[in-house]
Amino acid sequence: MSVPESNVELSGLKRLRSGKVRDIYELEDSFLMVTSDRISAFDVVLPDAIPGKGRVLTQLSLFWFDRMKSLVDNHLISGDVDVFPKVCEPHKEYLRDRSMWVKKAEPLAIECVVRGYISGSGWKSYKKDQTVCGIALPAGLTESDRLPEPIFTPSTKADVGDHDINISFGQAVDLVGRETAERVRDLSLAIYKEASEYALERGIIIADTKFEFGFVDGKLILIDEVLTPDSSRFWPQEGYRPGGAQQSFDKQFVRDYLETLDWNKEAPGPRLPEAVIRKTAEKYEEALFLLSGQR
Repeated sequence: MSVPESNVELSGLKRLRSGKVRDIYELEDSFLMVTSDRISAFDVVLPDAIPGKGRVLTQLSLFWFDRMKSLVDNHLISGDVDVFPKVCEPHKEYLRDRSMWVKKAEPLAIECVVRGYISGSGWKSYKKDQTVCGIALPAGLTESDRLPEPIFTPSTKADVGDHDINISFGQAVDLVGRETAERVRDLSLAIYKEASEYALERGIIIADTKFEFGFVDGKLILIDEVLTPDSSRFWPQEGYRPGGAQQSFDKQFVRDYLETLDWNKEAPGPRLPEAVIRKTAEKYEEALFLLSGQR
């Protein structure tokens, strides 16, 4: 079994915080963002890792940051470990291909979700009252249908736990101000349009995705990860059939396996069979190759 690097200590570096997948280290005037191979499901970090997952997420983010820089600046200083600050040098081989040296940004209190298809929490909301985040949608949609136009459906974090809470655009305005809310809405929709058209040419449907923005010296920029299988629903175009759940390029194999178990979805999570680990790793790698040409 592959054990996640959840307890890796990078001597000489100050770990600011650890998320389910990423570890953030504080440098003098910047951050080091390190992406592990950890995988979570139902908000629980599982005891087994997905080999290569951290590299895939990092390389896809680097690819998209570069591709989208004509639309919006981002927090990336460099993804090349050989030019990282000297304090990182003892850990170069661990950091290689799985880390980014980034600017310190003040993140917004909202996360910016764009949905081009109806799935996940959006589908649950639609079934209830034919709306998503206060946006009325046409009657008669089925699960995984393509929407007439992509919609901006912001979210925010709960005070307790790590769940996203869908909010209306009006609530987003209350949290960040109208000018900023309108700006990130327009940027999110523009990035999604560019990315979804590009991905579709390569056989991937981006059903929905989540962006994060922040301010650096008063300037709004794109931060965190972008358009990865962890922050997006990637579906293979081949075999796409509205009317139910779709195959995906993310951790769906893990979720499907876990749903067969008698597990209460609380920590500690169960171990994963090698076959599930291997298949999940293959789907992440396939997404990277189809989108960026990298292996």
